[in-house]
Amino acid sequence: MAYGVIHFFPGGTKEQYEASIAAVHPAKGSLPAGQLFHAGGPSAGGWTIVAVHESKESWERFRTDILMPRMQQGIKGGFPTPPQETPFEVHNLVGIQHSTV
Repeated sequence: MAYGVIHFFPGGTKEQYEASIAAVHPAKGSLPAGQLFHAGGPSAGGWTIVAVHESKESWERFRTDILMPRMQQGIKGGFPTPPQETPFEVHNLVGIQHSTV
């Protein structure tokens, strides 16, 4: 079952987001193994990221092997603190066309 995570970074900025994504995604415009969807943007009071993985195990692997080690090392220009995290089991995931806004 697909598994989603919403990350909210209070006070987060576009610049911090771009630095952080560059550090944890394999290449610009590509997703880490097991990730099906990624969206990020400004929201009230900060920056929100929504990611959907193939499974909870896929998310945990990405979090444990890539995300947390990079954040603990510190990402120059990236988010300075861990996010508020809301995980959820995905009931419905409809295909989307890729577009850049």
